[in-house]
Amino acid sequence: MKIYDLHSHSTASDGVLTPTQLIERAAEKNVNVLALTDHDSISGLSEAKSAAEKHQIQLINGVEISTMWENRGIHIVGLNFDETSPKLTALLAQQAELRHQRAKEIGEKLAALGIENAFDGAKALASGEVTRAHYARYLVQIGKVSNDGQAFKRYLSAGKPAYVKSDWVSIPQAIDVIHQAGGLAVLAHPLRYTMTNRWIKRLIGEFKQWGGDGLEIAGCGQTPDQRQLLARWATEYQLLGSLGSDFHFPCAWIELGKSLHITENITPIWTSWE
Repeated sequence: MKIYDLHSHSTASDGVLTPTQLIERAAEKNVNVLALTDHDSISGLSEAKSAAEKHQIQLINGVEISTMWENRGIHIVGLNFDETSPKLTALLAQQAELRHQRAKEIGEKLAALGIENAFDGAKALASGEVTRAHYARYLVQIGKVSNDGQAFKRYLSAGKPAYVKSDWVSIPQAIDVIHQAGGLAVLAHPLRYTMTNRWIKRLIGEFKQWGGDGLEIAGCGQTPDQRQLLARWATEYQLLGSLGSDFHFPCAWIELGKSLHITENITPIWTSWE
C-alpha cells in the first residue's frame, strides 16, 4: 500500500531540512508520494524534484497559502498545479512582499522590547522569507526562551507584544488562483484553528461554496474521535479527503508519513490525478 504525505515544509519556508534532505527523510520513512507545501513559496520544488527522481518518490507540486477569513489566518494547501502559472507566481510574489513587511515589523517590535537586531538574526536562520518560526529559533538561540513554543507564547502569537497581523489574500482568491493553475485546493488542519466546532463548520461550508476541493482529515497526533469528526465533515460537505504530517523538523510526535491513512468511505484527493 502506498504511503502518502501531502503536507510538508523545507528551508524554502520555515522547515529545517533542505528540499533534498526532506526527500531523503521521506525515503527513510517509506513515503511513496510526497507534496512539498512550503508557506507561500514554490522555490524548493525544483531541488525536490531532482531528489525525488533519485529516490523514486512521486513528488506532487504543493504550496500552503496564507489567507484571511473572519479576521483569522487560515491556510489553504494547493496540490498538483502547474508551477509556471502566471497567476500563481504573481500571487506568491504578492504574499512574499507581505511576509517581508511583516518580518520587518516583528523585528521592530522586538527591538522596542530591548531585543536588538532580531530581524538580522532571524534572517541568518532563513533560506527564504523570514517567518515567525525563524524569530522563534533566534529567540531560543540568544537565550530569551528555552524552546520555540515558549517564543510564540511569550512574544509571537496573536495578542503578544511582537505579534504582527498580516493582510493575506482571501480564501476565494487563493482557491481561484490554485484552480487557474490546474490544481486542487485543500483546507489545511481544520482542528488547529482556535475556533468552536460551529465556527469550523461554517468555515468548511464557505470553503466548499467558494469551490474548495478537499479537507485535510488525517494528520499526526490526532485522536480517533478527531479523525472520525473530520471524516464526517468531509462527507457532509462532499469534499475529497487529504492527509499530511505538516512536517517542519524531525521530532517524536510529527513525522513524515506517520499515522496517515484515510477511511474507506472517503474519496482520497489523489484519485483526481492518479
